[in-house]
Amino acid sequence: MPDMLVNLLNLPPVEPALRDLRLAGVIVRRPLPHEIGPVRAFVEQRFGKGWADEVSVGFANKPVTLFLAIAEGKVIGFGAYECTCRAFFGPTGVAEDQRGRGVGRALLLACLWGLRHMGYAYGIIGGAGPTDFYARVCGAIVISGSEPGIYADPLGRA
Repeated sequence: MPDMLVNLLNLPPVEPALRDLRLAGVIVRRPLPHEIGPVRAFVEQRFGKGWADEVSVGFANKPVTLFLAIAEGKVIGFGAYECTCRAFFGPTGVAEDQRGRGVGRALLLACLWGLRHMGYAYGIIGGAGPTDFYARVCGAIVISGSEPGIYADPLGRA
């Protein structure tokens, strides 16, 4: 999967997406340090140990460089940034039964605004899966020659 480049100076506002989700009973916020256990469990169970390891780095950053989507007191999605590389967005994921509600869009925008508030003018979506989604939501463009990028030669490959 290629990496994508995002101009953080031209982001759509995140507030309408957050407001709409709150009205639907979904809260998007940064996790607190004592929430690392349930967040890691959610990520590892649904998306794998590698992503859970990446997300753990976000808890060491100050402020925490993760956003959660929470419904009825449970994690239903997450977005991470500045975990794997500087200015990188990802990983991110939404529980299958919660997709199509705008949760992924809100998490993406919250994280990209987080990068912008850190002082970056451009962000990178590492190993972008749904490139059409990223292009539509934030104007991301594929970085030519970016595959396999930083994810080349992983540990454990025989």
